Amino acid sequence: MKLLQEMMIENGAPTLAGIKTGNIFSVKSRGEEIKNEIRKMNGILTKHGLRMIPVRKMKRHTLVYLYRPDRLKEDLCRPEAACILAEKGYCSKNPETCVVQLIKHLSRDAEFPHEIGLFLGYPPSDVKCFMENPHDGVKCVGCWKAYSNQEEAKRTFEEFRRCTDRYRREAENGKTLEELITEGGEDEQLLDVAI
Repeated sequence: MKLLQEMMIENGAPTLAGIKTGNIFSVKSRGEEIKNEIRKMNGILTKHGLRMIPVRKMKRHTLVYLYRPDRLKEDLCRPEAACILAEKGYCSKNPETCVVQLIKHLSRDAEFPHEIGLFLGYPPSDVKCFMENPHDGVKCVGCWKAYSNQEEAKRTFEEFRRCTDRYRREAENGKTLEELITEGGEDEQLLDVAI
């Protein structure tokens, strides 16, 4: 479980801090062990408004989705996001049903489901532009390819980087994962970092 916690801090700090909807990352896994670790981890996470689920099993790795269900609901209800999901065959406004449908797309589709950006909190306009033509009109690149609002995207990328750096340092100084999780919203103390 220690490795999973380290992976969460390294790859999901903005979600743990409540400033991002979700993160997806790969974890080395052996058989059913990862499911048991995730189940134990959810005992901690759900008390703080978070959830973690395996979304795709590969030979030696499992793709894991760490997210905040309340934020996901808000994100997927945005008209542009709902339109993209409808075009991609998602048939529900219920975010949990959409997550199940995403898992099916990840396991069955020949192409990677790029609408996954909506599940990670990326701007729907950027997700749509990426899906239409990933190379045309890119203004900047960070956690995602931004096609609009370049300055806001750059600020967000920097905020996420600073958050991850801070969480990494706090964990190295002995803070537990549960101590690092915020209930949602921006934690100014954790994000106020001298660069």
